[in-house]
Parts: sequence; C-alpha cells; structure tokens
Amino acid sequence: MAFAFISPWIASLVRGGIVMAKPLVSDELWAILQPLIPPRKPRRFRYPGRKPIDDRKALTGILFVLKTGIPWQDLPVEMGCGCGMTCWRRLRDWKEAGVWTRLHQALLQRLDDAHRINWTRAAIDSTFARAFEGALGSGKNPTDRGRPGVKQHLLVDANGVPLAGDITPANVPEVQELLPLVDSCGPLDADGQPQRRPETLYADRAYDSEPHREELRKRGMEAKFAKRRTKHGSGLGVYRWVVERTISWLHGFRKLRFVTEKTQEMQLAFFNLALALICSRFL
Repeated sequence: MAFAFISPWIASLVRGGIVMAKPLVSDELWAILQPLIPPRKPRRFRYPGRKPIDDRKALTGILFVLKTGIPWQDLPVEMGCGCGMTCWRRLRDWKEAGVWTRLHQALLQRLDDAHRINWTRAAIDSTFARAFEGALGSGKNPTDRGRPGVKQHLLVDANGVPLAGDITPANVPEVQELLPLVDSCGPLDADGQPQRRPETLYADRAYDSEPHREELRKRGMEAKFAKRRTKHGSGLGVYRWVVERTISWLHGFRKLRFVTEKTQEMQLAFFNLALALICSRFL
C-alpha cells in the first residue's frame, strides 16, 4: 500500500476517508496568502476545459506533501486537492511569482508590527539535508562521506522567529552565508534592505572570522562567536539554542529532511513556505 511507510497518524487520515483534527490551511493563513496569489488567466468561452482546482485546496495538497514528505503521486485523491502534479505546478508557479517569499515577508511585518520580534539578539546556524542523486544545487557533504546534500541556513531572533534563510550545496562554508543572511533579515523595505537589524548576533565556531566581525560592526551589530581552537563550553549555547530549536521545527516538515525535488527553485519553494509557516506560529 502507498502509505505503508508513513506514520500511523498519516495512515489514519486516509483510512475510510480524510478526517483531520484541524484544517491544514487556517483561515488566518489563507487571509494573508490569498491576496499574494496572482489571478488566474480567464477561461475560454468555448471549450473551457476542466475547471481548475481551487487555490485553497491546492495549497492544502502542497502542505500535506510538505508535512508528510510523501511523493507527489501518492497525494490522496480523497482530499479533493486534485492530483499531485496539479499541486506541484501550483507550487512551481507561485514560486516563480514570488508568492512564498512575499508570504514570509508579510508574516514578518505582522510580527514586527505586533512587537513579537526580539531585536536585542539573534542566532545563526545551519543544518544538512541528504540529497538524492540528480538534485541540482547539492554538493558533497564533508560530514557524510561525501554523499550529495544541501545545507540549510537560518538566522533567527531571540525567540526563534526565522528572520532569513537560504539553501546552499553541502560543501559551502557556513560563514559564507553570514552577511547575505544579515543583509536580508527581517521585514525588508521597498528597496529590499532590512528595516532593522539585531543588536547582537550569536554563532558557533564555524562563523569565527575577524573580517566578518568587522563587517557586522559596520552594520551596528555586535558579534558573539565562539573562538576556533578553544575548548568547548563557550557559554554561548544559552543564547544559540533558539536557532537549533527552529531547525528542529524546520525538519518537522518531512519534505525538508531529504531533498527529493530536482530543481533548486522547487527546493527553495518548500523551504520558504516552511519558514512562513513557522512564522505563523508566533502570531
């Protein structure tokens, strides 16, 4: 059976029909997302063809795949979301239209307006995800016997709100993504520049770099990085643990534990959507 490899919770959803404790797409999330979705081209008067699946139903299918990690072709028809390829195309089209990035930004703006982003400090870290053969944008993982993989980078505030994120090949040094994440964190203004920056940034030894400390000072930020070639136990973990918790939330979306999407655009689509969903938990 197609669902034999997934958890009993997921299997129970399809046993005798789909019965969920709560909708995957809440009214609050849909109210924010719907205005960001570009209007669909009008149907032809003659031979209009099959009526397209409703956008909210398609989003439900996308979130189901993101959370469960099942292949697109195994999306249950009982959910009424159309076939898996229909949802895949919506994910792709909305990524090309910038929907997922704008959703993340919209949620960050709401959190900032509600004073739910703690700008006193932030933390940055990364995690690995195994990539199967043929996934573009992957690299040899130096910690996994050179197997292909990607590195997922996150910068979060003091509460764990993901302010910025990116995906690189697994062999890209973490410090290389430090400044790009800092320069794209939080709600951005009309010119794509951060409206605010954290006062202090915490990181582990992988980010230990004096030139990068100097760049952060130019941006009005204090760098609290663990020193290389020193004993463990820097004491910074009491501030850095929030980014590790957010990473665990990120990998709660099973589609992000392994890279199964072949193109970088689709990988980023899932990644940015997951960041937005984590932000929505703080509203």
